[in-house]
Amino acid sequence: MNGKIWKKSLSRGFWALLLLVMLFGISTVPVWAEEFVIKGESAVLMDGSSGSILFEQNADKKWYPASVTKIMTLVLVLEALESGKIKLDDKVTTSAEAAGMGGSQVYLYEGETRTVDEMLVAVAVGSGNDASVAIAEHVGGSLAGFVDMMNEKAAKLGMSGSHFVNPHGLHDPDHYVTARDMVILARHATAVPRLLDYTSIYEYDFRPEPKPLKLWNTNRLLRWFDNCDGLKTGYTPEAKRNLVSTAKRDGMRLISVVLGVEEAKGHFNESMRLLNYGFNKYAFQVVYEKGQDLGQVKVSKGVVDAIPLILTEDVGMVIEKGSGGDIETRVDAPAILKAPLKKGDVAGTLIILREGIEMQRVDILIQEDIPKSGFWRIVGKVFRAAGF
Repeated sequence: MNGKIWKKSLSRGFWALLLLVMLFGISTVPVWAEEFVIKGESAVLMDGSSGSILFEQNADKKWYPASVTKIMTLVLVLEALESGKIKLDDKVTTSAEAAGMGGSQVYLYEGETRTVDEMLVAVAVGSGNDASVAIAEHVGGSLAGFVDMMNEKAAKLGMSGSHFVNPHGLHDPDHYVTARDMVILARHATAVPRLLDYTSIYEYDFRPEPKPLKLWNTNRLLRWFDNCDGLKTGYTPEAKRNLVSTAKRDGMRLISVVLGVEEAKGHFNESMRLLNYGFNKYAFQVVYEKGQDLGQVKVSKGVVDAIPLILTEDVGMVIEKGSGGDIETRVDAPAILKAPLKKGDVAGTLIILREGIEMQRVDILIQEDIPKSGFWRIVGKVFRAAGF
């Protein structure tokens, strides 16, 4: 009975709506059926786990990045830190060129020394152009040396549509990126140790009395969007308003790039629309949980005869909500690994397939150092194998 009543009322409503259209020209296309569009020059949404593009709009259009350039600067400094080239408590001296930078700054004066840690905060939170130059000179040996590092890193990551001429993003016609390249860089950045720790700082007391300076993060999504922990805003008159942002919910990390928004605060609004689009439409499906044992690999000439293949994090894939499809997995690992082995070395690869199509590859890492075995242990193994 209820079904019949619903159909009848729908029919009456349809004819009434059709009459209005005929009389007044009202569109019959429902709002939910309209194409999703971002108000900006270009945009991309990526699943941070697999690198799959979930949405794109003019993704390969070259555009001026402004201060989202500093994501690359942070990546290179933190990778130098990870490799041992620099330390967090190293002193960085501000050059005349760094102190003379215009635009967004933390008001470093020539000869002022700050630690690497403080300079990272000044770049990530305060978006300091002066701090960007100072730390770039410290890591690269010179500003030109650091810019070379930026372009080398971009090439290594496959950022084929980008070119850098400075570490801060002040306008230069030869300094440009694409939204696709920026999401590639941002995905890499989320995996760099400590980087999200810096980009998620909302406020920081940078300079004490008598002229105190409190830095406020330019990325308002840290407060406006649940679980947002990065990455960077950018603005110049030529670039308009840019934002590269990321958030993680229910095991799914999304990375959003929105470039060239005209409206004030529009880069925040459009980024939230894009992230909400992703979280509403897609979900993360766990295939294997962190710590799960996927078998073992034999070790040759090591202090142990075999090592387990254990996942260091939950592994899964992002799927569209309500969609079906069989998910399969395959472990690709050598029959034997030769010692010595180091913690963090790749022992094998977990391959995730959906409907027979490869969707994702996840490295399975060695959990601890495996030294090479001593001579007498090797001899003992030989004798045991021979039955003695």
